[in-house]
Formats: sequence, structure tokens, C-alpha cells
Amino acid sequence: MSDLAPFEFRIHSRDGHARTATFTTPHGTVQTPMFMPVGTQGSVKGISAQELTEIKSQMILGNTYHLMLRPGAEMVAAHGGLPGFTGYPGPFLTDSGGFQVMSLGHMRKISEHGVVFKSHLDGSLVELTPERSVEVQQSLGADVIMAFDECPPFPAEVPYIRASLERTVRWLERCLNAKTRADQALFAIVQGGIHPELRQQSLDATLPFQTPGFAIGGLAVGESKDEMFPAVAYTARGLPENKPRYLMGVGHPEDLVAGIALGVDMFDCVYPTRTGRFGYALTDDGRLNMNSAAPRQQLIPIDPDCDCYACTHHTRAYLAHLVKAEEMLAPRLLSLHNLRYLHRLVERARSAIRAGEYQAWASEWGERYFRTQATTQTWAGPLPAWFARAVRGED
Repeated sequence: MSDLAPFEFRIHSRDGHARTATFTTPHGTVQTPMFMPVGTQGSVKGISAQELTEIKSQMILGNTYHLMLRPGAEMVAAHGGLPGFTGYPGPFLTDSGGFQVMSLGHMRKISEHGVVFKSHLDGSLVELTPERSVEVQQSLGADVIMAFDECPPFPAEVPYIRASLERTVRWLERCLNAKTRADQALFAIVQGGIHPELRQQSLDATLPFQTPGFAIGGLAVGESKDEMFPAVAYTARGLPENKPRYLMGVGHPEDLVAGIALGVDMFDCVYPTRTGRFGYALTDDGRLNMNSAAPRQQLIPIDPDCDCYACTHHTRAYLAHLVKAEEMLAPRLLSLHNLRYLHRLVERARSAIRAGEYQAWASEWGERYFRTQATTQTWAGPLPAWFARAVRGED
């Protein structure tokens, strides 16, 4: 129980499966549901630590594999951990490197002992084991650290996924044995792909470890949303009520709204900053393409309801001009807006849950979001079935 001492997860309101809570960590208390910006290498691309604070980011994600290679965990530790190294004073969560087991599949070899990678920087061999992952994460000083796991690709055969999740459970036990810091919460990860029977096997093997929180892993890796969200719903229903639930690598606006309805508390994704770098702005009416002709004539903000710097100081026409001129300020301002949009989205979700109106709010939001997308993208018709089922809590 000593590991739990600096951490407390307290649920304050429920509406269906959706809930609001506070999660207390050594570097601050956060409100959930929440979206976490991704700072893979100790930096959210293009956004300063001051700006992250101004847009009300609550927790930032860093990555063990990348920070281990550059600048090295020792250098981060010399700054007192990620808050001192990056200048962002709030809580951090570190991904164990498990995602790289999948994403660098052409450059790695998996064994029971761990994973040997070819460094994407110089081609040298790098070994990452459960023990080494925990050692690095302890040096990085994140408040929440993740168990080292294998994230299977999609599609994958059932026997492969089963063997992978069983290895992930064995690696979890080794991670817990290696952990020595009581001021870090280690979350276990439930795998199983899109298969309910494998999800249940992973739940049955993982829950007895009683970690301070649990992550839903192995999704958003290529499967359709019709396949992904039933797996999210099944896994979330099997997780403890009194601990945070983290859906890894998921962060499109519609995914947040649906995931919250299913009881998810924490999300992360590179989507808002990557989308900003490509010249898109997130709105309740879908993605606004700042590369197109229309915004260049619009003397209005991206979103009149948004309080970010881009929306309170600039017009769409100016931002579209920056995009067209390939000015480096363009991706910075669009990324800043996109992050603030997702933070505002979960803030509105929390308000709807507290009011007992989440299903109605989510349905109304979805009708606007998907209806408008039909004019510029490929969607047409009523709400997507996967989204409607999730919002109703039926998956």
C-alpha cells in the first residue's frame, strides 16, 4: 500500500458509465476525464511549457525509448526529472517503450527477456527489458509510469496476440519487482486486440496485481472504430471502478466523446499537434483546412468560443496566410489551438457529466460534428453506429 500513498483517485460524479474524478499525484491534482498532450522527447512539438500551462494542460506524456536514447535518462535525472528538465511543473506520464515494440517492428527482435532494437538514430543495438524500462522511467521522474508491454500490430493472428498478452503479464510482474520509488504510480496495461475472449484473459491475469491504475492498450493501431470501440467498452467494464482508466494513443475529438461515455478517464495522442503541422484546425464542425481557399477570406477566429491565443488574437485569414506562406508560426498557433480545443472538449464533457446530461450533450455534439464533416469529407447520414452505441453505453 505504500506505493499508493502519494496518489488518490476520487470519483465526484457519474452519468451512465461516464464519470468525473480527481487524480492526485506528487506534482499536482488533475481533473478527469482529461486529454494529455504528447511530448515524446520532452517537448510537445512547437509548444512551450508556459503555453502548456496557459491552455490548461494537466499532465504531459513522455517516452522512455526516445528519452533513453537522447539525451539519456541520466541527463534528465540531473535536472531533477522531467519537470526540471522541461520547465513544465505539472505531472508527467511516461510510456514504457512498449509502443515502439510495434512501431519499430522492422528494427527489433522480441524475446522473453525483452526487446533488442536497432536505434533509429544511429543503428546501434539497444536492449529494453522490463527492468531497464522501469529503471529509466524512475530516472525520468514521471508521476505515472507504465509497465513494459508488447503492443501487437493489427491485424495479428489470435495465437500471436494470446502469446503476446501472456508475455506482457510476465513482464508486468518483473516491472513491479524492479520498481523501488513510492512516489511513482505504475499502471498495468490490458491487451487482447479486438477479441473479447483475449481481453477477458488479459483482464483476469492483470487485475490481481492491483496496480494504482490500468491502461487499455493495443488499440488505435489500424483497426476500424467499429472494431475498436466494442473492445474499449468491454475492457473498461472489466476494470476497477475506483482506479483511473487510461486509453492509450487515442485522441481524435470523436474518440474522446465516445470513450468518456464508456468510462475512460485519460487519453493521449499526437493527433492535435500533427494535425496542426499539416495545416488543420479542430472545431465542433470538424477539421478546418487552412490550406483551402475559403479561410483566406474569413475575418473571424478559428472558433469564436475558444480562448486560446490564436483565436483571441488572429483571424482565419491571417492564419491561412501563415500556412500558405509556410511561416513557422502557423503550425505553432494551429497546434496550440488544437490542444486547447481538446482540453475545452473534455472540460465541457465534465460539465455535462456533473449536470447528468452527458448522453444528450454528446449526441448533440456528434450531430453537429459529423453533419458538418459530410460537406468536406466522406461522412454522410446519421451518427456513425459505433459513436451512437458508445454514447448510449451499449457497446
